[in-house]
Amino acid sequence: MGIVNTSRVKSPWILHYCTGGCNGCDIELLACLTPLYDVERFGILNIGNPKHADLLIVTGPVNWKNEQVLRNLFEQMPEPKLVMAVGACACSGGVFHNCYNTLGGIDKVIPVDVYVRGCAARPEAIIDGVVAALDKLGKRQ
Repeated sequence: MGIVNTSRVKSPWILHYCTGGCNGCDIELLACLTPLYDVERFGILNIGNPKHADLLIVTGPVNWKNEQVLRNLFEQMPEPKLVMAVGACACSGGVFHNCYNTLGGIDKVIPVDVYVRGCAARPEAIIDGVVAALDKLGKRQ
């Protein structure tokens, strides 16, 4: 394993994209950055550029308006890339399941590596999901 691949496992850069919903999972995801959980001490950085991201974290159900944006973000990420669905809405559509304007969970649009269930998903569960994703990333290399 080279230095770049080791860096990805030890210090992942995360891109967060909200496809809609109630924003409860977004609040819990941002709580991971607060001093109580402080995931940045482990080298995890929240960035805004998909070209630098190792892990795409998606919250909310996919609808017709943001389907192409989600695909574009996924395609812009360099290999190896991981996707994590956070919350019931991102996993299966949640309370928006079978609504006329939603497609359901994000796995209807892009492949998902890790599912973090809950409404809203707790910060501890989100951190466990990131660790599970990094475990998959380490095994791919």
